[in-house]
Amino acid sequence: MTEDAGSKRRPGARGGGRAGHQRRAGSHAIEQMPWRIPQNPDRPTEPLDEAGVRAIHTGAMRILSEIGIEFLNPEAVGHLKAAGCIVDGTNVRMDEAFVMEMVRRAPAEFAITPRNPDRAIALGGRNMVFVNVSSPPNAWDLARGKRPGDFETFREFVKLTQYFNCIHVAGGYPVEPVDIHPSVRHLDCLYEKLTLTDKVVHAYSLGRERVEDVMEMVRIAAGLTHEEFDAAPRMYTNINSVSPLKHDFPMLDGAMRLARRGQPVIVTPFTLAGAMAPVTMAGAVALSVAEGLAAIALLEWIAPGCPVALGTFTSNVDMKSGAPAFGTPEYVRATQMTGQLARLYGIPLRSSGVCAGNVPDAQAMWETMNSLWAAVTSGTHLVYHAAGWLEGGLIASPEKFVMDCEVLQMFQRYCEAATWATTPEDIALDAIREVGAGGHFFGCRHTQDRYSTAFYAPFVSDWRNYEAWSADGAIWTAERAHRIYKAILAEFEPPPMDEGRRAELADFVARRKAEGGAPTDF
Repeated sequence: MTEDAGSKRRPGARGGGRAGHQRRAGSHAIEQMPWRIPQNPDRPTEPLDEAGVRAIHTGAMRILSEIGIEFLNPEAVGHLKAAGCIVDGTNVRMDEAFVMEMVRRAPAEFAITPRNPDRAIALGGRNMVFVNVSSPPNAWDLARGKRPGDFETFREFVKLTQYFNCIHVAGGYPVEPVDIHPSVRHLDCLYEKLTLTDKVVHAYSLGRERVEDVMEMVRIAAGLTHEEFDAAPRMYTNINSVSPLKHDFPMLDGAMRLARRGQPVIVTPFTLAGAMAPVTMAGAVALSVAEGLAAIALLEWIAPGCPVALGTFTSNVDMKSGAPAFGTPEYVRATQMTGQLARLYGIPLRSSGVCAGNVPDAQAMWETMNSLWAAVTSGTHLVYHAAGWLEGGLIASPEKFVMDCEVLQMFQRYCEAATWATTPEDIALDAIREVGAGGHFFGCRHTQDRYSTAFYAPFVSDWRNYEAWSADGAIWTAERAHRIYKAILAEFEPPPMDEGRRAELADFVARRKAEGGAPTDF
């Protein structure tokens, strides 16, 4: 569908929207839950028994000690050789004792504080934070259909990222702005992220200049000295292995630069069972863990105690087409299994809210819901791509972003203690006695005192019956989400920022552009 959502309707639609979502003059686009860091109250699901955990750990250690990992970065190879690892060209083998010694250096929990300290996040423990969609090359919405990412669409997604309280981190580019030259893209994008949001931001590890520029921009935006920046986590990077069995030059370079300055690194192998990993989940998880721990060991060797997290992106492919599949039963189990290994090693876990759906339809939402349940049940601390992801990561959609944020709020409500409290007021014997047999609880004092906060209140879902929904225009979910996305953009106001810092940031961007930015291959 490429026409504007308001100009083309299904047969029988009558215009107008759900009454609860019509905006009054001066009202907000939606009523949302306040900013908070959810605390996951549940015990993680553990599909593996102790022997199973040990078997995968042993498999990962044998991969590292017998097969080895290719480190395509001479500096990294030099460090690992100095650490006593066995080096043959770019192949590095490391024994279990060394790997475990390095892993024990990593903190089990750490905080990241952006320019607004009120937006600080904590990774580890029972904390669970959500990150916007990151890195799709294309965008799709109801009005314009699928198209290559551009800077204006990038800015729209950054505004959505700031607007929604359930999104805690402004991760990678929510859509790649291909209309900006790669040499200066990071400068323009990070300027927008640091001025349009006040949340934790991310640097792509794609070359020395990009990483160094972003660290300097984050420092300037927060008004920090170099010593203050280095003293505590202020931003982070995520690196991926080149599965199977490789870590490339730029990712390792960026990871080492951040680690030396005390900034967190998330190591996320991208292992698709049947393609870049064994077709069995145990084999795919063992390979993923080996690749992740190899990089973590390197970082802890060069910067003992640097904050790191183990990422999982283990899923499977469609064996008919070779296309990646997400939100599958195998994806859920692989995420839960990796969670068990992360707890064994005592380091935070990252997973993702992903799907293979091409538009924000039922398939996209049930696959994303499966992925998010995998995050919750695995004990994940950082959920990447939690809002806006489509087509296996090739599309970012604002409608999907809005719909996903509805789901994220539901998970936040699910985690609140109020949903399972058992005080005498919650058991409500007096109310039950007052209503008696055959009565109803709508009008009793117990309900009247609590009705406005008793249950989750949706901003996209329409809970009316079919007749009421149809009489009000028969607006489908993606169309409601489209209207909300447009209303958010219309009322968006950037968070406050010191004008001196903003000017210094702009000057830095202008100077680095004049110097040519980062080198590229073209």
